[in-house]
Amino acid sequence: MIVRIEGVLADLGEGSAVIEIGGGLTYEVLLSAYTTGRLGSKIGQRVTLHTLHYFDSLNQGATLVPRLAGFETEQDKHFFELFTTCKGIGHRKALRALMLDTFQVAAAIADRDVSMLQRLPEIGKRTAETVIATLHGKVDAFLGPTPAGAVDRSDTQVPAVAGAGRQALELLVQLGENQSQAMQWIDRAMRDENQPQDTQQLIERVYQIKAGT
Repeated sequence: MIVRIEGVLADLGEGSAVIEIGGGLTYEVLLSAYTTGRLGSKIGQRVTLHTLHYFDSLNQGATLVPRLAGFETEQDKHFFELFTTCKGIGHRKALRALMLDTFQVAAAIADRDVSMLQRLPEIGKRTAETVIATLHGKVDAFLGPTPAGAVDRSDTQVPAVAGAGRQALELLVQLGENQSQAMQWIDRAMRDENQPQDTQQLIERVYQIKAGT
């Protein structure tokens, strides 16, 4: 079982990375949409991914293909495993759907925020309701500090910050911003040392990032 992989990020595609680990070994690792965005500036650099080894069923189950999915943190990996316990959400669908960081998706589930979950790719209203019904009460462990390199948040701060992120995303989309790009700007803003504390501050910081300041 491959649980972690470290090497040079040789190439990054849509939903996958090529990792050269040395000794003539090169692995293709599938990535969530969020992780893909996080690795965009690291091509040619050494990276470490926490991995999940699973088998993908093809041709109506007649063929099983081994896959390796990679995540920045153990927390992201464990949330992915929990997310795929929901009916109708397989590994491939979950990888495409998870465009936000773990704590934001977990907070949406904790808040029973169907509208926010529907903004994720592959997630319609019925699926969002299924996710909430299945996972509500099971995501508390993911509402704590964010991955390494991010600003730590106390348990009492996380719901408020996550709520600001969701509100900011809705407003930015209403203002005509691309949803995927807006998610990336929000993620960068929420990882600032001087983290925005409410929706207004967050949107102001997003537009500073957009302007390159």
